[in-house]
Amino acid sequence: MIQHYSLPSSNPATVTVFASPTSWIESDALAQCQQVAALDGMIHVAGMPDLHPGKGAPIGAAMASTVLYPFLVGSDIGCGIAVFPIKLKRAVPERLAARFPDLDRALDADDPAWAVVEGDVPAGHLDGLGTVGRGNHFVELARIGPVLDPDHAARVGVDADDLVLVVHSGSRGLGERILRRHTEAHGAGAAPDPAAYLTMHDDAVRWGSLNRRVLAARVAYALGAEPADPIVDQCHNLVEIRDGVYLHRKGAAPGDGRDVLVAGTRGTPSYLVAAHAGPDANFSVAHGAGRKMSRSDALRRGRAKHTVEELRRTPLGSLVVCGDRQLLFEEAPTAYKRIEQVIADLVEHRLATPVASTIPLVTYKTADLGPAARTDRRGHRGGRGRS
Repeated sequence: MIQHYSLPSSNPATVTVFASPTSWIESDALAQCQQVAALDGMIHVAGMPDLHPGKGAPIGAAMASTVLYPFLVGSDIGCGIAVFPIKLKRAVPERLAARFPDLDRALDADDPAWAVVEGDVPAGHLDGLGTVGRGNHFVELARIGPVLDPDHAARVGVDADDLVLVVHSGSRGLGERILRRHTEAHGAGAAPDPAAYLTMHDDAVRWGSLNRRVLAARVAYALGAEPADPIVDQCHNLVEIRDGVYLHRKGAAPGDGRDVLVAGTRGTPSYLVAAHAGPDANFSVAHGAGRKMSRSDALRRGRAKHTVEELRRTPLGSLVVCGDRQLLFEEAPTAYKRIEQVIADLVEHRLATPVASTIPLVTYKTADLGPAARTDRRGHRGGRGRS
């Protein structure tokens, strides 16, 4: 059953949440959807099954309006998830985890990953290129699990037991700079010059995609493999013009015939899906499991239940590379909704068809460089993106 939430008749905008009654949807997230629906020019708000509250706007939502609102996209413009095939002779997590490069540090001038940069870097923005960021961003070596739709998997080019790199990152400081420029002048208001905003926005979207390619190349080379082109690369923080209106996506992936990786957690599978969402869902699907705990709650509860070492190895047997202990607790699998329920909701509402799962082997969050390096990192986090 689709959950519908009606608004006063004075506002024609509609809100639809694609979740089953058993799905975890916070009342604060529903309230944010209604607040967005009350904005001038808003037509329809579609909440995905991973819907949860964000800073000023819901995450896991696609919002159609005749007016462009930059705050509905947020600061990490261009954030998305890409999947890259990788060929390794042996995939032993304990050996490979130690070989992951430091993806918090800028590329060296002679790093071979520069080879995937063709032409000019969007907006000429070199700062942070090839770095993953914090929050829920990650780079993961995974194995393709059970194939659920063999024909579609063959078209995508994956088979059971293949290895892939899953990269979740965005535009880093570039998107933050774009949103800050707008909010300093206009707050949460509309873009006074949509064309000018979209020019900067499109640069950030291209930058985010390039960043995912560079990250995958850095890891591939470090693991002794050759970089490959992505088989999936979908942005889930962006705005596009569709049918004459602005379609804002904040933590929602394009669902109009695209292949999308819906991310689970570092301790659960993720799912490659064939998306086929229609206008009721604003042509969008979920982008991940979605948080069910705030970061502060996850930190407090996690410290009461788990040790750091327990969180460095998941129930799947995979390893987590994370030198930031606080982040390790904030991003614990228990802080997120059940990915199986999110996928079931997408299937029930005919928004997507599962193709295959990906099983984590090594999930990189931030480098583990020892106590001194961790202390230095805590004092230098400016500009790190969040989705």
